[in-house]
Amino acid sequence: MNTPTSYCIVDRLHAGRAARVPANRIADTVSAWLAELGVQSPMAEDLARAARAGDWPTVHAIGDWLSVDVMVAA
Repeated sequence: MNTPTSYCIVDRLHAGRAARVPANRIADTVSAWLAELGVQSPMAEDLARAARAGDWPTVHAIGDWLSVDVMVAA
């Protein structure tokens, strides 16, 4: 049985804020954090898509723009 991959998302703008989520919750989580700052961005979906595809250079590039780090949860 395959267990879905979980991802750890770390908010660079709020110390100590992180979430462990499945791939289908990455965009929602990042979008919620951005909304708290009054920001909306379609890049949250791009970030999730890149993580699901395992495109880590793109994940890191988009993460820099959105001030988040994303990694596969251990």
